[in-house]
Amino acid sequence: MLTALLIALVTAASPTRVASVNLCTDEMLLLLAKPGEIASVSFLSRDPRETALWRKARRFPANDGTIEQVLAEHPAVILNMGGGGRSRAYLASRIGIHPVDVALPMTLDDVVSNLRRVAVVLGDVHRADPWVRRIEILRQSAPTKAEDAMWISGGGFTLAPDSLGAQWLRLAGLRQRPVVGGKVSLETLLTEPPKALVISDYRSGQMSGGVRWLSHPIVQQATSRRIVTDGRAWTCMGPLMIAEIERLRRVVK
Repeated sequence: MLTALLIALVTAASPTRVASVNLCTDEMLLLLAKPGEIASVSFLSRDPRETALWRKARRFPANDGTIEQVLAEHPAVILNMGGGGRSRAYLASRIGIHPVDVALPMTLDDVVSNLRRVAVVLGDVHRADPWVRRIEILRQSAPTKAEDAMWISGGGFTLAPDSLGAQWLRLAGLRQRPVVGGKVSLETLLTEPPKALVISDYRSGQMSGGVRWLSHPIVQQATSRRIVTDGRAWTCMGPLMIAEIERLRRVVK
């Protein structure tokens, strides 16, 4: 009965209509696709606390990731990132919908590859070119010297020095300091503060233990140069990071 229902839902599918069920693939789809090619995006991308693309995302139907809701908009392709949803992918394949799982990016080259992969799904690899070009410009013009820095989010969580986030940070002229356990302590900020403290403002308006940690007097009074960054871009560390790194460069200079 379920299979028959799903087949009925997708009979009218257009070969270019794409649904995304992941915030990070939402971002690439919204940046690369033409309006008529977007079947739906995940509900997260319509939330202004999650992505700077929320206004654009609200022009399209939202899905909660379930196969029934995704297929209600008749996509030809379902985009996801990082695995998961195997039953959804299996059912989609059974009825002629192509599931595409984009790999979690670990390097800047992976970001480029993912952009090109989504562009290929949309039928034109060259749509990724403007974004790839901007990344290449950032890489070629990266500052030769980098300032000692610590990126922190709620609760003191930080970046590994070899992570994708640290690679983006380096393009802004900031060098992520290694931190044992991936969490900055108040003691470190008091006794060995970095030259620059890059503070994520992700969901800064909500009440949580992590946000309260960022309000601690030691954090607030750290002698480091304080740089606030748009935490929404750091969730996926994909193409939305380009504009944020361009902005951070202007701040760091």
